[in-house]
Amino acid sequence: MNAKKVLVTGGAGFIGSHLVDGLYRLGYSIIVVDDLSTGRREYLPQDVSVIEEDVRNRAALGRIFSRERPEVVFHLAAQMNVRKSLCDPALDAEVNILGSLSLFQAAVESGVRRLIYASSGGAIYGEQPEYPCRESDTPCPSSPYGISKLAAEHYGRHLAAAAGREFVALRLANVYGPRQNPRGEAGVVALFLSGMLSGHAPTVFGDGGQTRDFVWIGDVVEAFVNAVKGPTGFYNVGTGEETRIIDLYERLGHATGFFNPPNRAAEIFGEVRRNALSVEQARSHLSWSPRTSLSRGLLETAGFFKDARRNGGRVSERSAIRTSDGGEGR
Repeated sequence: MNAKKVLVTGGAGFIGSHLVDGLYRLGYSIIVVDDLSTGRREYLPQDVSVIEEDVRNRAALGRIFSRERPEVVFHLAAQMNVRKSLCDPALDAEVNILGSLSLFQAAVESGVRRLIYASSGGAIYGEQPEYPCRESDTPCPSSPYGISKLAAEHYGRHLAAAAGREFVALRLANVYGPRQNPRGEAGVVALFLSGMLSGHAPTVFGDGGQTRDFVWIGDVVEAFVNAVKGPTGFYNVGTGEETRIIDLYERLGHATGFFNPPNRAAEIFGEVRRNALSVEQARSHLSWSPRTSLSRGLLETAGFFKDARRNGGRVSERSAIRTSDGGEGR
């Protein structure tokens, strides 16, 4: 293929760096914009250009887009922690709404063809009467994080349509896999693994009966790549399957050899009780469906965390994932 120029915000983070790897393998010319507050430059190919900048800096974004002129933008930079949004909703809105608005405006003004936005398939739906959630369900976010992600979806859709551009929102379930940062990024798999491998019992909030839809990072990368050419719109990216948090704890305990019971704490207001996402729309329109089983993905993720711990936090292999399950599908 001819190398097309794309720009990835948050491209040095967990999901972003894996996306950059996938795009790099396909021959895209890539510009990464990341403030490196949680992202790590070493997760990216050495010849990928990284611009250290905050998406809230509208003037700087204008200069970047004017100079680089990407054809497609993947917007992943965000405040992504539900609990942090509950403590500081103003900061959450500043990053996720105003930062996204600045990014979308700079992109459409520069002539970008397509905006692909990483939204939240758990937080924006909130509590629903039926599961798995479908794109036609009425969003009912129960946290400032969910509110801000939904608002950014509407801003992106509106600004793209007004300028004659294309907009795609991928509503991601609970993404897990290598490189997830338990300190700077949300993710219960990373939090549990980090605690277990350090010999400390992680905390389970409430009764542990909360459910989440866990989707492998390699499968998520494929959804983003397919969204470059697929129809515009809003798409769930998950598995359609619910996993109880206490069951996840036990599975990761077996993967790490940690068999102590968890610490307990009160359930957190604003976090949904259940979540699972229907992926029929993505299957039909993006030719995408999850292909990696939770068992296989958790084992590979645990292996990554074990290697990182043995190497003092350094990872021997920069590119550490498959983009599909070689033999164990759903």
